[in-house]
Amino acid sequence: MLDAERTRTGKPIEEVAADFVIEHRSGSLIRRAATVEEVANMVVYIASPQGAAATGAALRVDGGIIDTLM
Repeated sequence: MLDAERTRTGKPIEEVAADFVIEHRSGSLIRRAATVEEVANMVVYIASPQGAAATGAALRVDGGIIDTLM
């Protein structure tokens, strides 16, 4: 998603991602892009016995961008 901007600017992908969050996801609670490890941790959790109570839920690893429940 951010590769074209990285190529255009020559900035490291981490900097491009940080700029994107500031510009387009200003409501993010963590104020940065989620890491690969954070997304993987959610997948491991939900696939584990500890995640058993989360059946049927839509889960997001977005750093708190959505500020309302529907």
